Amino acid sequence: GPRLDRIMDTKVLRVGTPGDYRPFAIKTESGYSGHDIDLIEQMAKELGVKVEYVATSWPNLMKDLQGDRFDVAVGGITRNVTRIRQVEMLPGYAPFGKVALVRTADKARYNTVADLNQPGVRVIKNPGGTNETFVLQNLTAAQVSTHDKNAEIPALIAEGKGDVMITETYEALHYAKADPRLTAAFISQPLTPTNTLGFMLPKDDADYSRVMEFVWGLMDSRGGVKQAADQWLK
Repeated sequence: GPRLDRIMDTKVLRVGTPGDYRPFAIKTESGYSGHDIDLIEQMAKELGVKVEYVATSWPNLMKDLQGDRFDVAVGGITRNVTRIRQVEMLPGYAPFGKVALVRTADKARYNTVADLNQPGVRVIKNPGGTNETFVLQNLTAAQVSTHDKNAEIPALIAEGKGDVMITETYEALHYAKADPRLTAAFISQPLTPTNTLGFMLPKDDADYSRVMEFVWGLMDSRGGVKQAADQWLK
């Protein structure tokens, strides 16, 4: 197919990521790092190509992928029907549920969704992803504000500029471990049923999708997926 031919001819795999979602993909001064970054670099090595990272955002992720700005999207992307209707997604990894990142001093306040959905609770959301969807559907009575840089929201919660951040299991655990002022609430009983994350591919080249699925399976069979999980998700 044309996309696969282009990648193999140019020896370049264009990887789009918002780069703001620890521990899956985060952009720093020295480049990109994280669970998904390790995996996509392994896949590129197996293909015999190099990775070229393309910055995107959660609101524009789908549009940019379908607009051929990149060949694969990574960075902690939830697998769901809405996305799989429009694009291909590689096999799921990192089972998770929606949880809440809150201040440790206030953790006793939040035991149910109803506790979060109160007029006195300040919820800060990042636009464009499934976390925003959860907030808009379930926390209609809370004081909801939007902050464009997802990676900055935990610090705002810790500093008392907001009360709650809805996120996934692994991001909440990452920030709670890094900052004792923060606690990951609802870890044992998430706010949503268990789901998985996955890499997104455009639907315009069946050969490309088939090869990427093969490379993922090969990497998984060699222990690459487990190795990344052991390093980044424990």
